[in-house]
Amino acid sequence: MRVGIGHDTHRLASGGPLRLGGVVVPHDFHLVGHSDADVLLHAITDALLGASAMGDIGEHFPDTDPAHQGRDSIEMLQQVARQVTEAGYRIGNLDCIVFAQQPKLSEYKEAIRKSIATALDLSTGQIGVKAKTGEALGPVGRGEAIQAECVVLLQEDEQKS
Repeated sequence: MRVGIGHDTHRLASGGPLRLGGVVVPHDFHLVGHSDADVLLHAITDALLGASAMGDIGEHFPDTDPAHQGRDSIEMLQQVARQVTEAGYRIGNLDCIVFAQQPKLSEYKEAIRKSIATALDLSTGQIGVKAKTGEALGPVGRGEAIQAECVVLLQEDEQKS
């Protein structure tokens, strides 16, 4: 078994909607980044890369490459998941946290779990998604940014050994 952790932060700018975990969340702000800036999918991608010792998201999808401008983060996640599978691993589970002062994410967590499960061909029972506020502290608490963290468990795929 191998464990990886991923983290990402993106600043917010006026004009929605917000995209988290491949789900469009109605909001007056959106995340800013070179790709579609889906902070949660970026954290998951980094966790997979870390657990499999394959570097980080910036090495695989550099923001200096125009090919990644506006790129769909689900595509990036799926590409990395294929590489992880080819390296002989399968995903055991993911545990994710989204740190956002606003919007409240309770009503979107199940849709986010389903989106991630579909993208990775997993069951929703393998995916945990939690939401926390910034308690009015720091960039998250002031509504300037959203952060996400993810821990992933990879298991050696015995069929590939």
